[in-house]
Amino acid sequence: MPGPRGTSVNTGVQRGAIAAVQVLGLAVWFSMSAVVPSLRSDWGLTAGGAVWLTASVQFGFVAGAVASTGLNLADRVPPQRLLAVSAAAAAVCTVVLALVADGPAVAVPLRFMTGMFLAGVYPTGMKLMASWAGSAGRGRTMGVLIAALTLGSTLPHLIAGLGSLPWRGVLLAAAAAGFGGSVIALVVVRLGPHAAPAAPARNPGYALAMFTERGPRLANLGYFGHMWELYALWTWIPSFLLAASAARDLPGSVEVTVFLTMGLGGAAGCLLGGWGADRFGRPPAALAALVLSGLCCLLSPFFFHAPPPLLFAFCALWGAAVIADSGVFSTSLSEVADPRYIGTALTGQTAIGFALTVVSIQLTPLLAEAIGWEYAVLLLAPGPLAGALAMRAFGRGTAPALRGASS
Repeated sequence: MPGPRGTSVNTGVQRGAIAAVQVLGLAVWFSMSAVVPSLRSDWGLTAGGAVWLTASVQFGFVAGAVASTGLNLADRVPPQRLLAVSAAAAAVCTVVLALVADGPAVAVPLRFMTGMFLAGVYPTGMKLMASWAGSAGRGRTMGVLIAALTLGSTLPHLIAGLGSLPWRGVLLAAAAAGFGGSVIALVVVRLGPHAAPAAPARNPGYALAMFTERGPRLANLGYFGHMWELYALWTWIPSFLLAASAARDLPGSVEVTVFLTMGLGGAAGCLLGGWGADRFGRPPAALAALVLSGLCCLLSPFFFHAPPPLLFAFCALWGAAVIADSGVFSTSLSEVADPRYIGTALTGQTAIGFALTVVSIQLTPLLAEAIGWEYAVLLLAPGPLAGALAMRAFGRGTAPALRGASS
C-alpha cells in the first residue's frame, strides 16, 4: 500500500489525466462552429443550416444522455472504458464528416452521432473526477474538470484562428485530439477511492425521482438556468463579435479572441469558482457567478460599440463568469443525490440541461435577425436570474452540510 505521499501523487496524476481527456475528447464539440465562416462559401451554408449544425450536437448529446441514464451506464460499466470508447467514437464521426461530407444533409446526422457519444465523455468524466476527491476539496477538483471542458470546447477556435488549415483540416485536427484523449482514458485513467459502490440494480427512474428531493431539485434548477445562457453564448459569441464595431481590431482574429476570452478566461473562472465553492460554500459561489454573468448579459448592448480593449476585457469577464459555476452545480448534486446513482444523477442533469440549450441556441440568431446582435443576447439573461433564485433557496436549506473546508 502506498503511503500518503504516494497516494497524493497518484491522485494528482489521475486528476490530470481525467482533465486531459476532457480537453482532448471534447475538442470535436464546437469544431463545426469554428469553421462556419468557411462553410458559408464552400457549401453556401445559410444561417438556418449553421444553427442545425450546432443544435444537432446538442440533440445528440441529449439522446445519448437519456440512453445512458436509462441503462445506468455510468454506474454499471467501468467508467474509464466508457470514457475511452465514447471519445474515440466521437472522433471517428468527426473524421468521417471531414472526409465525406459535402453539405448539411450528411453533416447534421454525423454531428448528431457525435453528440450522442460525447454524452459518454463529459458526465463520465465528472463521476471519475468526483471519485478522486473528498467533499472538502471537491469544488476545486470539479473546477479543474470544467476548466478542461472549457479549453477543449474552444480549442477548435484556436486551431482555426492561428493556422491556415482548410475547414476539413481543422476537423481532422480536432478528431486527432479526441483519439489522443481516448488513449489516455484507456491506459491511464482509473476509478478513485471516493467512488460509491456500483449500482445494485438498474434504476433509470432515479433521474426523475431525484426531483422529489429538495436538494437535488434546487441544484438542478440552478444548473438549468446556467445552461440556458452558457451554450448559446459559446455558440454565438463569434457572430456577436463579428458584428461589433471593433471586430477588425480584436487581438489576432475573432477566433483567437473567442479562445482567449471564453477558453482561457473561462478556465480561470472555473478554477476560481471551484476554489470559492470550497472556501465559502457551494451556494454563495454559484450565486456570485450567476449574478455576474446575468449582469454581463444585460450590459452587452453597452459594450457592443466599445473600443477593442474594453470589448475584449468585457468578453473575458463574461467568459469567466458564465462557466465559473458549472462545476459548483455538479459538485452540489454529487453531494446531495443518492450516492449509489451519482453517475445517473449527473447524466440526467446534463440531459435536461442540454435539451434547454437547444432552445436558446435556436432562438438567439432568430432574435438577432429581427433586432440585431447588439440586443439579441439579452435573451439569455433570464437563465442566470432563475438559477440565482434556485441557488439562494438551495443555500437556505442545505448550506450547513455543504460548507467549504475553510468556512
